[in-house]
Amino acid sequence: MDVRPDHRPDLHRLDLHRPAHHHRRLAHRLTRRKPVETLLADSSDHGGNRGGNQGDGRLGRSITLFQLTLFGVGATIGTGIFFVLSEEVPVAGPAVLVAFLIAGLAAGLTAMCYAEMSSMIPVSGSSYSYAYATLGEGAAFFVAASLALEYGVSAAAVAIGWSEYLRNLLFNVTGLSLPEWMLSAPLVADATGVHPGGRGVMNLPAAILVFLCALLLARGARESARANAIMVMVKLGVLALFIALAATVFHSGNLAPFAPHGFAGVSMAAGAIFFTFVGLDAISTAGEEVENPRRNLPLAIVLALAVVTCFYVLVTLTALGAQDQTRFAGQEAGLAVILQTITGATWPAVILSAGAVVSVFSVTLIVLYGQTRILFAVSRDGLLPPIFHRVNPQTMTPTANTFIVAALVALAAALLPADMLWHLTSMGTLVAFTVVSAGVILLRYRRPDMPRGFHVPFFPYLPILSILCCLYLIANLSAIVLMLTLVWGVVAAIFYFTYSARHSLLERALLERTLPEQALPERGPDTP
Repeated sequence: MDVRPDHRPDLHRLDLHRPAHHHRRLAHRLTRRKPVETLLADSSDHGGNRGGNQGDGRLGRSITLFQLTLFGVGATIGTGIFFVLSEEVPVAGPAVLVAFLIAGLAAGLTAMCYAEMSSMIPVSGSSYSYAYATLGEGAAFFVAASLALEYGVSAAAVAIGWSEYLRNLLFNVTGLSLPEWMLSAPLVADATGVHPGGRGVMNLPAAILVFLCALLLARGARESARANAIMVMVKLGVLALFIALAATVFHSGNLAPFAPHGFAGVSMAAGAIFFTFVGLDAISTAGEEVENPRRNLPLAIVLALAVVTCFYVLVTLTALGAQDQTRFAGQEAGLAVILQTITGATWPAVILSAGAVVSVFSVTLIVLYGQTRILFAVSRDGLLPPIFHRVNPQTMTPTANTFIVAALVALAAALLPADMLWHLTSMGTLVAFTVVSAGVILLRYRRPDMPRGFHVPFFPYLPILSILCCLYLIANLSAIVLMLTLVWGVVAAIFYFTYSARHSLLERALLERTLPEQALPERGPDTP
């Protein structure tokens, strides 16, 4: 149900207090769509400060194309490529190269859809805003809940990984070992749920990392983008060093047999490798803080995908050529071991550990940034409390939002095991990708004349293929992940019906047209 001013339904005929109309109100709430023009008007280009505090609901544009591209690269190249080969080469053999290409293809199909949507609707909410414009408020809120799994939960999981790399780096450089109580969560996860029984009291370095990222984000988007660009260049430099050294001992005989476990092994590896491409969509969360967003958003997504895929394939190919495939199984810090074998020295382990520490810091920074901007957009629409879209007028960043998110993420990172968090991240990402691809199809038919900075090629086949790829990968997730996602969906639904549906700006617009002014709830100081 579109609520554009020129397409408003005749809601005056609705008696909102009669039980007979409750089912119609429920259907209306779930399916009402936010017009694209309103989404754009709420963004910083047109000013979103409509009666709130100074700087409320308005962000500043300061991120360049280069910085934005490195946003995507920084959020994507993280822990995966440093350690994934020791897990997936035993599954697929050298055909893990094909698995990388399949996962990259699935991510690329969705990246094309993100490029078109972000060039058309350059706002902060990413998939949430696209769903609000195409599928309706109910679906958009569910997508926002899924994005919390993708960004908030993955930020906690990545931070946990960072503490392990930090411990390795400290030991390799100084010989000191951090005590176990501050490196492990007190909880463990199994097929039946989460229970006490962990080896530590809390994961202290992970929590500290989250707050360091929050402090940097609170200083401003420009400062965060610059710091991220430096860290991304460092991590790419470390990987380039590995490629150059491993290529000197490349032996093509190591690639045979190419697929010892057939396509089944390749398929399994592709599903597991997909998470190494997660992060490209983080570019679209910066829609309101990018210079020339209609041009730079699609360009940055395509450029980041190209850079990431090239590095993944080259690192994998040279690693397979430098070491027999049977030696990857169970190998910890595999890339470091390969370099150590090639050079006969221990310095490669130090360099790769340092690269991993910098890499994971960058990933955590961008993922945390994405989570705050999505909550910012949801709050601005009235579906979350107003504190999430208050902007600090000095830094032009949502400071309170940033530290609330940081506190929750730090708590999860300190207390929960990483494996459970990673699985939930994949589910949230795939749901968001599916919705964006569907949104491209819907808007092509509903708004064919709307300006777009990028057009998905081979429409509608490419977005349909993207949806099918995502559904295939969802079907391969474990039952416990599906159950936890269902529980999370129920929690989100309870919050939506008890708070969000009643505070939605679209709900208020409806009431303003159907109720006398004295009957309306009083506007608070934060009401947009």
